[in-house]
Amino acid sequence: MTELPALGVYVHWPYCARICPYCDFNVVRDRKQPEQAELAAAIVADLEAHRALTGPRRLVSVFLGGGTPSLMDPQWAAGIVDTARRLWDPAPDLEVSLEANPTDAEAGRFAAFAAAGVNRLSLGLQSFDDAALTFLGRNHDAAEARRAADLAARTFPRLSVDMIYALPGQTVAAWIDQLARAIDLGAEHISPYQLTIEAGTAFDRAVGRGLFRPADDEVGAALYEVTRTVLQAAGFEAYEVSNHARGEAARSRHNLVYWRGQDYVGVGPGAHGRLVLQGVRTATEAASRVGDYIRNVGETGLGFRSPEALSPLEAAEERLLMGLRTGEGVGFGELAALGLSPGHPAVADLVGQGLLSPDPARLRATPAGRVMLDGVTRALILGASMG
Repeated sequence: MTELPALGVYVHWPYCARICPYCDFNVVRDRKQPEQAELAAAIVADLEAHRALTGPRRLVSVFLGGGTPSLMDPQWAAGIVDTARRLWDPAPDLEVSLEANPTDAEAGRFAAFAAAGVNRLSLGLQSFDDAALTFLGRNHDAAEARRAADLAARTFPRLSVDMIYALPGQTVAAWIDQLARAIDLGAEHISPYQLTIEAGTAFDRAVGRGLFRPADDEVGAALYEVTRTVLQAAGFEAYEVSNHARGEAARSRHNLVYWRGQDYVGVGPGAHGRLVLQGVRTATEAASRVGDYIRNVGETGLGFRSPEALSPLEAAEERLLMGLRTGEGVGFGELAALGLSPGHPAVADLVGQGLLSPDPARLRATPAGRVMLDGVTRALILGASMG
């Protein structure tokens, strides 16, 4: 019997108690809008319509992201998870993740989300330094972060924590101290992200006014290297550029869906999806405004209007960009449209520089290559275009 193709489901809940100054996601302030119940119902209807597109699949992950989905009514989350499980064949090890902020760490709410089927919590701690948390626009302090992590560890089978580094003036020693505190929480998954200044954000405007200067590339590279070293010594594998897990079972199954080029449904305002429809890799993007999304679902059943069929070249480039982020890399057979092979001049040159591994079957970045992954992928795509 042939196993069903894997499928992930991403649910975007756009509401946030506060908009962080570094965030460029599709988010709105949570003012307890009456539309929220309507949005939850629209997401369920959107999933129903997607089932007609995908046909039977093996459901491997459901990810409730945002925004801050831990602000939603847990009963809505239960309805969404139950719908996904009913529509597609749930894997025995189905991962159901929820993003949460420490301020939402009430025992009753966490227990309710666990009862709704959530078995993995992704907690946005970001820092254990109160001054850093204030700079980042967070509405929790370090003590609250630790209490939330402790409660999450007791409530959910799996816990992941997010941290941010390369803050202005941050030293290597200060970052090592932050990592040590994160390790002490006992989480099995840590995602350290380098602070980047995204266009259009409050931080982008602040930098433009000269209010602060971002860390330079040299500092960022040094902090990245020490991140890998410290976490590896603590038993964490850097299985992706910004993700570290204690063992294979602790890896984010949902993120692996993205990085391995598997299909995923995207529902909720602004959510992206990738599906193979009639043999063609297809991109979907739901309407970004909440009202427009609800209207789309009411009129057509789906949150998106016009799916985009990717050309073989576009699909291969996307596969390269995502797959090269992981330790396992991407098989040359999946990059046929780019014409890349072990003997391709661009590949051979990067292997010679120590940025790619000399693997005859897969394209894999070395630790040195991961530090400058943007340049590596640009060189590969440019080299492919030149033959």
